[in-house]
Amino acid sequence: MIHYDFVNVVLMRLPPLNAIRAFEAVCRHGSILKAAEELNVVRGAVRQQIDTLENHFGRKLFLRDGRRLVPTLQASAFAAAASAAFDILQRAASELEGAVPRRIRLGVPSAFAVWWLMPRAADMQASLGDTVDIVPMTTVEPLQMHPELDAVIMGGEYRPAAGITALRFMADEFGPVATPSLAATLSSDPAAMGALTKLASRSVPKLWDEWFAESGTPPVVFSRTKELEDLLLALGAARSGLGIALAPRASIEDDLKRGHLVAPYGFISRPSGYSLCCRTPDVKRPAFAALSGWLLRCGTPA
Repeated sequence: MIHYDFVNVVLMRLPPLNAIRAFEAVCRHGSILKAAEELNVVRGAVRQQIDTLENHFGRKLFLRDGRRLVPTLQASAFAAAASAAFDILQRAASELEGAVPRRIRLGVPSAFAVWWLMPRAADMQASLGDTVDIVPMTTVEPLQMHPELDAVIMGGEYRPAAGITALRFMADEFGPVATPSLAATLSSDPAAMGALTKLASRSVPKLWDEWFAESGTPPVVFSRTKELEDLLLALGAARSGLGIALAPRASIEDDLKRGHLVAPYGFISRPSGYSLCCRTPDVKRPAFAALSGWLLRCGTPA
């Protein structure tokens, strides 16, 4: 009797599941409207669930940044835990039903998909068969933010969340790249890049800052900066001679070989490289083992 009373007390402290689901969706989208569209309910229903959760905790859970709702620091931590919990429940329900998917929906950064993965697609097909669906990601986000995906490829410094396993399969380098004609106008001093247009990607906004810090190069003041939506567009602009972009070498290896782009100041190593990230229970699935093996075989040795 005491045991059941204790369980009831603990359960009474938990907020309603529907409120948590609405809250988690708003955190991912930064928008009540988009959360409502995902949950197939009206906006008022989502607002009501958020009010319920805020009343339960006795505090505001969101701040407004322009038109976007941003969770507070504590609310963000709760959202991450809620997302992981929903993933676990989804997988557990699938296993209980005996429905273990054979295909893998793999989220891949757009530039990496186009310039590294696609040239190897035939080999992937021959090795893995028709088991992987490639989903290009304009904005690269951790797996816990995408319950619709089975795995994602993450680049750079990435620390997996609880319940996520990351397999590093390839090291990489990165550096400024431009067309040979633009590069010919530069001196050996990286400060000369200031005369060119800096091509930046909103999907990886800190990439230039990371290169300056990791290469030991003093930050350059550019005459002009052009921001593009993702790295794929930024590199396309560089190939067209519109300016100089900061690129991971894996994404432009073919351009370098063909002479479309050059790296006037070389590349520096990024030991963090690229990792295949999946939910820990999925690591033992044969399809994931096969995909991991293929990536390790094709990846550039560290």
